[in-house]
Amino acid sequence: MDFRFTKEEEAFRAEVACFIEENMPRISRMPVIWAAEDTYSTDEMWSLNKVMARKLAQKGWLNRSWPKEYGGQQASGISEFILIEELAYHGAPGKDPIGLGMLAPALIHFGSDAQKKEHLAALAQGERFWCEGLSEPNSGSDLASLTTRAVEQGDYFIINGQKVWTTGAHRADWCFVLARTDPNVPKHKGLSLILVDMRTPGIHANPLLGISGGRSLNEVFFNDVKVPRSNLVGEKNQGWLLANNILTSERSLLIELVAITRRLVDMLAGYLRDEGSRVAAATRRRLSHKLAEVFIEGEVARWLTYRLALLQDKGKDSHTEAAMSKLFSSEVLQHAASVGMEVTGLFGLLKEESKWSALHGVAGHWYLSCLGTTIFGGTSEIQRNIIAIRGLGLPREQKAG
Repeated sequence: MDFRFTKEEEAFRAEVACFIEENMPRISRMPVIWAAEDTYSTDEMWSLNKVMARKLAQKGWLNRSWPKEYGGQQASGISEFILIEELAYHGAPGKDPIGLGMLAPALIHFGSDAQKKEHLAALAQGERFWCEGLSEPNSGSDLASLTTRAVEQGDYFIINGQKVWTTGAHRADWCFVLARTDPNVPKHKGLSLILVDMRTPGIHANPLLGISGGRSLNEVFFNDVKVPRSNLVGEKNQGWLLANNILTSERSLLIELVAITRRLVDMLAGYLRDEGSRVAAATRRRLSHKLAEVFIEGEVARWLTYRLALLQDKGKDSHTEAAMSKLFSSEVLQHAASVGMEVTGLFGLLKEESKWSALHGVAGHWYLSCLGTTIFGGTSEIQRNIIAIRGLGLPREQKAG
């Protein structure tokens, strides 16, 4: 693998950074924002997200990697990752990680012509935002055990059930819902993916208070929600295939975790340089070594992710590499956040409003916020299972009896 970016790729990175500098207002002193989560918590951030989405759409950047027949530029996966990395490093919202990062690839491969025409166009213009209805209270890692039902009635599905940990459901326009359409077959074979307008009667989204104080996650209730059958993506009972496609897309785009790690390490290094005189020499040396270790891990995570983009550009199966990237990137971010608390000490726990806060509370914020990175998109244990079974060809665990 050639670790160098092309001149065109470097020029595009510089263009994106310049765009962000010119268009991203500083509405918070918090220098590290996780756009995929923090944009949903306040009205101010959500308004900025919509403004930035329209500006990114005007640049043609929301759909630049799509095939040309769907309005895209058929840009490489590497350049797409460059865009995501720069946006995440600078804390810039506007690129819907759920609609653009997870749903759009599935629609391009499995959606009907009518679905592509309606939803891809709205996504590319930055006019429609999505949430995902996958996890349930009693169905996390064993996603196929979900119980939300979609029953056919003529030209409609009637959906009943509950979803949880649904990012942005209280803000989203639409939701893609994985529901059970056949309870009489093995659990993996009776699921379907259905597109649901969040304004449909019978839907209630209840925001949940996150550990860091944000409100990006929700529990969502479906009570006799009537959805046209034409909103079914692919074939009925094909939902497990689509869910795996969606989750692989999600894991593939987590270069944003790598970018956040890089930004966090850069800030911690600057803090240690500026405040180092207050720290005993032995302690400063120990913290410097820990930061160096996280920096190295971050670079490994970065190139694992770009290798994934290269494989996808070549049309190769990348399920194992996506699991590797997601697993390593999420755990490196947690390591960086832990080191961040060591560097800033108790001052890192203070919120940005306090004059005594270290780095405006960034370290404490991320120490709490990143706890979920090894859970969403499949836990670290699930990623290791994928690597072991699909990547190494190891046998599945046999149940006793």
